[in-house]
Amino acid sequence: MSVHVKHHPQDQEFTIEQDGFSGELAYSKPQSNVIDFTHTFVAEELRGQGLAEELAKAGLAYARQEGLQVKTSCKFMAGFVRQHPEYQDLLA
Repeated sequence: MSVHVKHHPQDQEFTIEQDGFSGELAYSKPQSNVIDFTHTFVAEELRGQGLAEELAKAGLAYARQEGLQVKTSCKFMAGFVRQHPEYQDLLA
């Protein structure tokens, strides 16, 4: 399965679409060098296919590329980062 995550900086979100359904990872930037992932949603029809993980990876790759520190107000993102030690260095 090939999926494409889109970043919409003006809306502060990453989105993914498949089969007419969508998912999103929303964020805020409480400081210029901090990104806070606040909400993850994947349509029920798409759950269990790893799309939330793809959104998480895209958001964290963006944070790393931009030199941002990461906060995880979203429970899913907090758990994802906890389970993936390669992202620990990004945490604020």
